[in-house]
Amino acid sequence: MATSESGPSEKAGSSDADKGSKRSPSDFLRQVVGRPVIVKLNSGVDYRGVLACLDGFMNIALEQTEEYEGGKLKNRYGDCFIRGNNVLYISTQVNA
Repeated sequence: MATSESGPSEKAGSSDADKGSKRSPSDFLRQVVGRPVIVKLNSGVDYRGVLACLDGFMNIALEQTEEYEGGKLKNRYGDCFIRGNNVLYISTQVNA
């Protein structure tokens, strides 16, 4: 019975998206350098700006940076450096 249960779960992990080109997080980060991103910190604060560069520790340099707390704009910075151990995630910014 255990073998029949493991079969469907393995197939469930493979979707149509997996069959196309696979992208690693490193590939994603290389693609978004120079583009607008949202960086969410462990504290819940969001920084939105243009990703200038980042390193293997996920230390991030942003340009044209805006700081948001609770969805409200709190401050604007020209350039901003964020230490990687504070980063929860990096997302591309959707232009509305």
